[in-house]
Amino acid sequence: MILTRNWFALLPAILLCACSTVKFYTQAIGGQTEIWRKARPNEQVLADPTVAEKVKQRLRLIEELRTFAASDLRLPTKSFGKYCDLKRPYVVWVVYAAPEFSAEGKTWWYPLVGGLKYRGFFTERDAKQEADKLKEKGYDVFVGGVEAYSTLGYLADPVLNTFLHRSDAELAELIFHELTHAKVFVPGDTDFNEAFATANAEDGVRRWLRAKGNVRGLRAYEQSLNKSREVVRLMLSTRERLKKVYAATHASVEAERLAKSRVFDGMLKEAADIGPYVKLHIHHAPETWNNARLNTVATYYTMVPGFERLLKEKSGDLEAFHREVAAMRKLNNEQRMKILGTTPSHD
Repeated sequence: MILTRNWFALLPAILLCACSTVKFYTQAIGGQTEIWRKARPNEQVLADPTVAEKVKQRLRLIEELRTFAASDLRLPTKSFGKYCDLKRPYVVWVVYAAPEFSAEGKTWWYPLVGGLKYRGFFTERDAKQEADKLKEKGYDVFVGGVEAYSTLGYLADPVLNTFLHRSDAELAELIFHELTHAKVFVPGDTDFNEAFATANAEDGVRRWLRAKGNVRGLRAYEQSLNKSREVVRLMLSTRERLKKVYAATHASVEAERLAKSRVFDGMLKEAADIGPYVKLHIHHAPETWNNARLNTVATYYTMVPGFERLLKEKSGDLEAFHREVAAMRKLNNEQRMKILGTTPSHD
């Protein structure tokens, strides 16, 4: 999830919105204010004898990661200098939606950042209420808890208790991912922004592990990525099959729903045949598989191979890579997709 800039700058836009939109921004301002109020500088937390050692250990690691991000990854490190314990498992709950017979996600417009393919809420109750409204309008909907988000470097985002449970490599990937959003962000292109942050963060983790001489950790990280990619490939191929279903002519809505259901049933069967890791992830809450849930993966991974290829073309030169990506801000979404080896869908 991405939030941005001074909330007071949003007030004129909020005053012109419908009541439901005013409610959304009000809860967003309240949630962000809670984080500001509870955040303390890392050095204060590290010196506090009442703070658990496991929290301090993660903060020390994050300080190491921030230093590496600045020196080796050329990333801005304004964020993660403070710590905030929200005493809940997620910082926000995000709503994704898509039409019943379309693989393309619904987009919400926000001041300053343009269209994004999700709506974030600081309470699960509010997220579920929004999801119920969308379901009543006929949308496929998925709600998921999120452990971190970025304000794109406009604000100094703190470390949150919600993501300290991650392994060292997973924590490094999250930190590098969110810092990447502050490096380059294209308003209105969710897929581009998230895929760039994903590719850049994964590369950053590899560099960090190599710099530490952690061969075993690097091998484990690569194995983890390979397993995750199996899940991603299955989900993206399922999405492509659905596009063909939606593009076809059907005798009735019921027939189209049946064809859609068969695609998802096929995905579950294929997951079981591939192996236990894929089955574990795909078969989790199988009743929630729909267009919206598939888009949570498409948003983050569809363009990743294109960014990986671009970084390779730059011989691993991060400054050249980042300049090339930043230059794409001048292009439209379709032009960026073409450069990155993907094509826009029109289902």
